Amino acid sequence: MGARTKLEGIPAPFTRAVEEVKRAVARPELEIGEMPAPQRIAPFAHAMTADVVVAGADLGTGRFILLHDPAGNEAWDGTFRCVTFARADIEQEMASDPLITQVGWSWLTDALDGAGAEHANPAGSITVVRSEGFGAMADDETDAQIEVRASWTPHGDLEPHAAAWMELLGKLAGLPPMAPGVVPLTRRRSAR
Repeated sequence: MGARTKLEGIPAPFTRAVEEVKRAVARPELEIGEMPAPQRIAPFAHAMTADVVVAGADLGTGRFILLHDPAGNEAWDGTFRCVTFARADIEQEMASDPLITQVGWSWLTDALDGAGAEHANPAGSITVVRSEGFGAMADDETDAQIEVRASWTPHGDLEPHAAAWMELLGKLAGLPPMAPGVVPLTRRRSAR
């Protein structure tokens, strides 16, 4: 849990929400950890990280932050907000597709809908970066990345929201979807 969630006076709804987030089951390629939560955005916050690792290769990374303001936040239209970041390498051809940003956003909304994560007020941006070396770096490999930065106001159980973020990470990293009914055998959690 983020450092500020260990203090006395934690609201019961926030404690319950953090427990729900931690129940989300990660696929085996995801290495899940906890990190210090941001301290100025909301009175209470919990933060997780994930790395997508296949055969020792890092394919993607991300963060999931749960914010809670018991007084509510007009911009959120609620007392909770999920804030996510996900980044992965993609092929140059995919980065050149003029629709890739719209596809990236649909991957997020599809993950939320597929997980049954009830939500409102989604907001975010999709960034695609292409890199090519020149001069002394001309022999370096060209690469491309996609980044999804998004937030939304969650409703109901928070477990599906964390599960949707994990699904998005897998999708960005090019992992095939998990077959319905398949339960991952391992789940790795670490403190960062």
